[in-house]
Amino acid sequence: MTEPLPPAPTADGSDPFTPHRMTFQPVSTALIKARLIVAAISLTPPLIGAAVIAILVTPWLWLAVGVLALVVIWIGWLVPRQVRAMGYAERDEDFLIRKGILFRHLTVVPYGRMQYVDVEDGPIARHFHIATVQLHTASAATDATVPGLPRQEASRLRDRLTERGEARLEGL
Repeated sequence: MTEPLPPAPTADGSDPFTPHRMTFQPVSTALIKARLIVAAISLTPPLIGAAVIAILVTPWLWLAVGVLALVVIWIGWLVPRQVRAMGYAERDEDFLIRKGILFRHLTVVPYGRMQYVDVEDGPIARHFHIATVQLHTASAATDATVPGLPRQEASRLRDRLTERGEARLEGL
């Protein structure tokens, strides 16, 4: 497993996306394969369809085939970078999730604000032994999702976050 891409420091030496002395745990690199398979399943039929129509009807549709091929190359380059930029960290009072390369995003969820924690997987994720942990809070706008965790880590994190959330609620 590789470390996430290091963030660029700001002018004063600090980075708002890497709190002081915070180490983010990377997600599984199996997520790269899973996302590339989903992209291939989504883009192969239109690519083949456009190629067949270009052969049978008009050669102008080779332009669409070329555009789709460029999209496939772009996704093949982008997905590994996106996955390596994802990470999460547990602090005493809150949970942090970091995502993004060009448009970076840091979500901080206080344990006391968590209502419940979901663990999800689909057939492709199950094949690669990964799962997604999603935290639900009172705010519908919170994007607190950590995809691509090894199944054991997802289970451990679900239990740990639930335990910490319940402990914070008892103190209210």
